[in-house]
Amino acid sequence: MAETWSGEFYCVKCKAKREAEGEVKVNDKGTRMAKAVCPECGTNLNRILGKA
Repeated sequence: MAETWSGEFYCVKCKAKREAEGEVKVNDKGTRMAKAVCPECGTNLNRILGKA
């Protein structure tokens, strides 16, 4: 079961903060990142959460 994170993401296309729920992934450096989709425009959203 994948970890999820719910909160504010910043959409670069809309230039606004959006509430969304995304899946948490760990990148090569060991940083946790939440990835979601903007509910308004459909753009991919990323939020850096910190070290794993």
